Amino acid sequence: MPARRMKMRYGFNEIYGWWHLSQGEHRDEIQRRLRLMDTKVVRVFVFDQPVPDPFKEWHAFEGMLQAILDLGAKPMITFAKFPPPYDRKRNIAEYVARSAEIVWSCIERWGGEEVSQWYWCIWNEPNNLAVGGDLTIDQYIEIYDAISSEILKQLSPFLGTRKALIGGPAADGTHRAFWMDWIARLLAEIDERQIGFVSWHRYGDWRPAVPSNSLPGVVMWGSPDSPNGAAFEPLLLAQTPVYEAAARGVERLLQDRDVLNVCGELNTMSHHEYYYTLGYNQNLLGAAYYASVLIHLIRGGADLEMRWTATAHTDAYGLIYMDGKPSPAALAKQLFAQHVRHGDEIRFPADFEGAPKLDTIIAREGKRLSAVFVNPTRECVTITPADWDGELDTCGELFRLDESTDEKVAPEKFAGRITLNGYGIAVITNAGTATVID
Repeated sequence: MPARRMKMRYGFNEIYGWWHLSQGEHRDEIQRRLRLMDTKVVRVFVFDQPVPDPFKEWHAFEGMLQAILDLGAKPMITFAKFPPPYDRKRNIAEYVARSAEIVWSCIERWGGEEVSQWYWCIWNEPNNLAVGGDLTIDQYIEIYDAISSEILKQLSPFLGTRKALIGGPAADGTHRAFWMDWIARLLAEIDERQIGFVSWHRYGDWRPAVPSNSLPGVVMWGSPDSPNGAAFEPLLLAQTPVYEAAARGVERLLQDRDVLNVCGELNTMSHHEYYYTLGYNQNLLGAAYYASVLIHLIRGGADLEMRWTATAHTDAYGLIYMDGKPSPAALAKQLFAQHVRHGDEIRFPADFEGAPKLDTIIAREGKRLSAVFVNPTRECVTITPADWDGELDTCGELFRLDESTDEKVAPEKFAGRITLNGYGIAVITNAGTATVID
């Protein structure tokens, strides 16, 4: 595959840990780590999820948005949702009015020039009964058209030649078939001036990592249990190439429109409890899963990735714990984002016979040269990077996170070979002194 420029930006959803990010005693450390991850967009909610209600807790909501801006990122405010019936005109009008008031309040607080650079997501998983209400596409299109036109009206005086970053449908691409229908219909039926991005969600699995009958109140929706135990881990890691296919499919739907391709939620498993996920969102498997997904999204042409979520409260989602300490998955993201940056020249070397299962990306900018290797298996793999590209022998530093490094990034001198002990990530670079490992 020929070299091209890295166009994807990094982002997060911030839900359960919003207080720790913006007001908690460890907020400086949490924000430092998010900067190391080159975080450019942070998605938050109104009308749904455990985040401040801007009508009842404006100062907390304002503080959350200011913390995002202090990171050097832009907020993505998600308007979700209102109670059924979803096609009732009065419900839609009230929803639009409430949403418009939030946009107006943000313009009053931060100014139109700043707020016109923010992202505005309409609804969340409208095709998922448990999350977004299981709307019909016709209902969603009507809602989207009503609110997007109002947002555009408020932002237009400040946009100049830029396009408003309004989008949706934040479609569930894990649980539901035909999720691309929602994007196709949105592009076909809404004025392109009202669409700045399309978004879709993907998780490795939603089913529990343990037998469902061992957990209280679990609804399987007619689906079988996951193959718990030894079979489940490779099944999870087998899902990462699907992100590339999904991103390519959405890119094809866009047909060169000036519309961003956003993976708006991703993680290993879509559940917030440790007893359900067995730690797969945050442990070394989760680190390998996330790093592998990043490579596949970049290959597939995504413009923005947004992991669910950035900061943990007591949940099993967040990369960074509420005391500011990193999970293994957080360390993997920090390492990856420091060496594969927006605007870099990137290449994806062909699979090498000695390590066909590895996911690999090479990135350079000016004199900096780095390569990332991800092992999505429990096997111990030893590789010689020069077998992929002889120029990699000029890299002098190796950073490794795997089963043998005690959940820390181990800095080493690169001597021509790399051993990854099970799930993990390795980076070789000629810019090691600039790398922050903790």
